[in-house]
Amino acid sequence: MHIQRWLTLEPSEGSQWRVKGEFGQLDVQLLENTKYTQLVQISRCVGNHELVSTPKVSVRIYHDAKLAEVLTSQQIYQLRPVYDYPNMHMHHRDEKYQVNAFLEELLKIDNLTKFVS
Repeated sequence: MHIQRWLTLEPSEGSQWRVKGEFGQLDVQLLENTKYTQLVQISRCVGNHELVSTPKVSVRIYHDAKLAEVLTSQQIYQLRPVYDYPNMHMHHRDEKYQVNAFLEELLKIDNLTKFVS
């Protein structure tokens, strides 16, 4: 629901835009566009800090189901629904749930977002 408010009406692969709200701005890039889904990369600039990397997620948006799913987050690719614990990469048991909750918080930059560019 949060993503659909600011998706472009005429999407084309490779297009980029910025969404600005009261609590910051998000950079969005459309990576893939099909009839029923879109793949977007969403990042939030946190400035030029050596210790803090830019939060970035790849999200598949299913328009018919009105659903979004995080596919990758930071350095994690192909998230599994559940992980054994402990595991080699020290993922939490509910890593996929936590990453999707992170996306929800990331998208709540403001209730009334507006396009910048």
